[in-house]
Formats: sequence, C-alpha cells, structure tokens
Amino acid sequence: MELDLAGMHQLAAGQGIDPETLDAALSEALRLAYLKTPHAAKRARVELDPRAGSFTVWAQDEIPGEPTEDDPHPAPTLGEEYDDTPHDFGRLAAATARQVISQLFRKAEDDKVFGAFSGQKGKLITGIVQQDVKDTSNVHVAVGDVEALLPRREQVPGERYRHGERIRVYVVNVARGLKGPEIVVSRSHPELVRRLFEREVPELVSGAVSIMAIAREAGARTKIAVRANTEGVNPKGALIGPGGARVRAVMENLGPEKIDIVDWSADPAKFVAAALSPAVATGVQVISEKNKTAIAFIHDDQLSLAIGKEGQNARLAAKLTGWKIGIESAEAHAKKMAESADHSDGETEE
Repeated sequence: MELDLAGMHQLAAGQGIDPETLDAALSEALRLAYLKTPHAAKRARVELDPRAGSFTVWAQDEIPGEPTEDDPHPAPTLGEEYDDTPHDFGRLAAATARQVISQLFRKAEDDKVFGAFSGQKGKLITGIVQQDVKDTSNVHVAVGDVEALLPRREQVPGERYRHGERIRVYVVNVARGLKGPEIVVSRSHPELVRRLFEREVPELVSGAVSIMAIAREAGARTKIAVRANTEGVNPKGALIGPGGARVRAVMENLGPEKIDIVDWSADPAKFVAAALSPAVATGVQVISEKNKTAIAFIHDDQLSLAIGKEGQNARLAAKLTGWKIGIESAEAHAKKMAESADHSDGETEE
C-alpha cells in the first residue's frame, strides 16, 4: 500500500522529529487501524518501506493447540506471517498518517515550550494581558507565543488587568497538562516582591545584602526583613535607594501597596521590635522561645499604629518573624511593675 513516507520524514525533520520516532508512531497507528477492519487477524505488525514509499500489514493466525492429559488447555501457536494489507486501506491509512503527524507536531511544539519555560519557575517575567471571554475568572498573559495563566487565587484583590497592558508576573509553576504545557503565574506571591527588588538592587544580586523574610498581604502591605553580609553596607538603605528611587520603582509595579523594610536580627526580641515598624517598641519580653511567643510594649500613642488597620501591622509582623506577638501598653506595664515593686517593698518593711 502506497504512503508518501519520504515527504512525511521531510516534514517531521523540520519540526525536529527523527524518522525512527515517526516510523514507530505511524506503524503502531496503522496496526491499530487495521485491527478495526472486518476479519482482521488478532496478531499483526506493520512494516514500512521508506524507499518504496509503501507499507505492508503482516498478519498471523492463531492455531488452537491439541489438548492433552498433561495440558488440557494449551496455548495457541502462531502460524506463518502473510500479507493481509486491506485493498481499500488507502484512504484510512492516509487519514491515520495525518493524525499521527499532527499529534507528533503538537507534542514537539509542547516539548519546545515546556523546555523553554521549565527553567523559568520561580522567576519574574513580563507579559501582555489577554482577556478571554470564555474564561472570565482567570487572566491570560501572553509571553511571546505562549499564554500563561493568572488564576483568580494568584490575582491581587482590587487590581484590574486591562487587555493589552504589560505586567510583570512571578512564575509559580510549569507543568505538562492535558492540553499541553501549563504555565501558572502570580501577582500576589510574596516572592514577586523579592524578584522586583532584585531588578533594582545590585547589592541583592552580589550577595552584599540578603532578604531574610517577606510577609505580604497583596494589594495592601508588604514587610521585608533584610540584613547586610558585607561590612559598611546599610541593608535598608540599599533597598530604599538614593532618594527612595529603588523602593519607589518596585512600588510602581505593585500599585497602592505599601512596603516596610526592617532590619533582620537573630535576636528574637530585636527582630520582633523591628517587625512592628513604623511603631516603636520600648521593649520586647520573650515569653517562650520554644512556642515562639513574645510581648511587645508600645507607648499608648502608638498602640493603634503597632496594631494597624484591622490588625494588619501586627499580623504581618507575626508572619514575618514567625512569632506570636502580644502587644501591651508600655505605660500600663510600667505602672504594673511599679505597683509590684511597691508591694514587694511593703512586704519587706513588715
């Protein structure tokens, strides 16, 4: 049966598909197509002849074995191979070949995309918003010839994505899906903020400064803890930049979201105090290092600042440090301590 194998090999080579892969897929597809024809033998193989531009279906019949006392249900034996290529197989064979080539081309294209993006996981990329009327809950982001998905769970509350707008997104995952490579990106991931700062702050890239922790409530506020790895470097100053230029460049990518940059410390009390910025803690008492609980003492006029709107500042400080932080009035605590001291003195005098 004729089949333009040379032409198929040429097409496949243009897509980076080797002849062996095409021949194996084509042989198996033709074999399965043959098995669906009337009176097809149960055993068959397909032999391709690229030079002649043809293929042959070689079939084998099963010959029932003679039962014996030792083997009452013998396995059938296979007869000689014979040419069982259906005479009217041409049209079906051509359709099968087209389907195989289409599938191989799609797989090759998917592999190319997957290969290009598999190394992008955890990185920052720029794309163009593409709204899909059939998928209103998600946002599609064109990155070159590929579309990434910005699901609702990865979107920033209140942020609007306009068709044709250029946006920076963080690559959360690259996986093989049923319909090809699936590239999931995020605008709300805390690591997006890290990657944005790395674009603006050479000290982060060189290792002179490190971001030790990030706590983010996307669209509202982010807290970042930094430390210097090189003497004479001001870590907070490095991220803020001359006249606030660096932090301002990052904030332009985040809309109205505020950013607090604080000093990281291995001392839990110092770290907790810094994390509550912009409020100033007069002191921090570590209650339990094992359970990571501490109490921060704040002046009355800064209590609301320490807690923040709907508890946001305290919540982010806890997330940043990994500690449960209680907030108490410094004045009330001082009064309580004074009363306790007076009581102790009174008992001593008696």
